[in-house]
Amino acid sequence: MTRIQEAFSSGKAFIPFITGGDPDMETTEKLLYTLYEAGAEIIEIGIPFSDPIAEGSVIEAADNRALKEGFTVDKLFALVSRIRSDIPVPLLFMTYYNPVFVYGISKFTERCANCGLDGLIVPDLPFEEREEFLSPCMSRGLDLISLIAPTSGVRIAKIAKNSSGFLYCVSSLGVTGERHDIGNSACNMITQVKCAADIPCAVGFGISTPEQARDVAAFADGVIVGSAIVRIVAEHGRNCVEPVYQFAKQIKQAITS
Repeated sequence: MTRIQEAFSSGKAFIPFITGGDPDMETTEKLLYTLYEAGAEIIEIGIPFSDPIAEGSVIEAADNRALKEGFTVDKLFALVSRIRSDIPVPLLFMTYYNPVFVYGISKFTERCANCGLDGLIVPDLPFEEREEFLSPCMSRGLDLISLIAPTSGVRIAKIAKNSSGFLYCVSSLGVTGERHDIGNSACNMITQVKCAADIPCAVGFGISTPEQARDVAAFADGVIVGSAIVRIVAEHGRNCVEPVYQFAKQIKQAITS
């Protein structure tokens, strides 16, 4: 059983997201520890990019802060290697395709595997065009996490049957960001997935309160929270660790109660 499979084996999975290097690499390292201590089953780390087309203003601003602070992918690889033995839960990179292409797909996936990463999420990589990326991921034991959205329609079953790790269910159309209403789209998508394949489904995009997390956990296998955490980082800067811990604990308690 892989670490990702184990993460979904004992109940609902809390999956927080942070932007690597925001506000700096030292704080990112502290946040990874504190999210694990708060009960995260899986942690997503965003690789900053200058043109994050799927991100709302909160994460876009975080990307810009990290890049101005001197973020590099090599620094993030070094960080993950340093903390991997202390944080046993799955660690994922969320990255756009361009940074991987520039780094080199083979070299990038090899570095991911060597530092102990468990999987990758590439939101701008269409499922039908992922073969060039999928093969090096599979050969190195990395799960390439597929995304489905309300617009996926009849493709949902095909994606579900040909994916590994878990499915990232985008709760609504548009970019990332906190929302007041999650809607029924995610629940409907998961119903379609479960009819086609036995793969965990985690819902992201818009979940920003414990109440929303609890409601989503009622039908999903995992709850992804990103912008709400990144906003706390933006508000508190290098003093964000304790506020993030308190918020993460609230989310964790909401989905397990």
